[in-house]
Amino acid sequence: MALLLNIDTATEQAGVCLSQDETILAIEETVGQKNHASFIQPAISRIMLNSGYTLGDIDTISVTCGPGSYTGLRVGLSTAKGLCYALKKPLILVNTLEVMALAAINAYQVASGEVTNVVFCPMIDARRMEVFTALYTPNLEVIVPPAAVILDEKSFHAELNKQKVVFSGSGSAKAVIIQHPNAVFSNALYGTQNLAALAWMRYNTSKFSDLAYSEPLYLKEFYKKP
Repeated sequence: MALLLNIDTATEQAGVCLSQDETILAIEETVGQKNHASFIQPAISRIMLNSGYTLGDIDTISVTCGPGSYTGLRVGLSTAKGLCYALKKPLILVNTLEVMALAAINAYQVASGEVTNVVFCPMIDARRMEVFTALYTPNLEVIVPPAAVILDEKSFHAELNKQKVVFSGSGSAKAVIIQHPNAVFSNALYGTQNLAALAWMRYNTSKFSDLAYSEPLYLKEFYKKP
């Protein structure tokens, strides 16, 4: 059995959970994007204390690496990398959009009973009419890789003409301009438990990231004041 610490500070909601294989042992989440930095370390301490484990018991640490809030991504990844370095544990990076897609897939399957002739399009609001998005099959195979996209009335029409497209996430409110009978809008919210599920899959196949060279996936150029 493996013990995983999972960290997500990529979007408005931040969360930390401890999982053993596929089972969630403890979880803490918050909805205050500006408070992610002050939330993360105390939350890790609490879930370790409440679960009866120590940080030394952890086998690996996973983190959402982006896209998302620039500050949030740096908070999460720096925390995960620091712990991995100190504890000499491997690091697992998971794309935020993939975690969101898994939540939407699970919700759609519960509601409809099947996931055939449908693809999933998670979206993160990137201001104005721009979103961070990607397209996934129900098996989480990438159809269109993550990118920053400016939406208009014809966005995704090539895919919509072939099958249903399920839009989800904070950016999907902008997608209502896409008028098509195959457009489906989901209010599915992802959580740290979805990150834990994907992290467990990567752990089983030893898909670890290089600790020294792991960086946030911003998708857009990060501007830093001189």
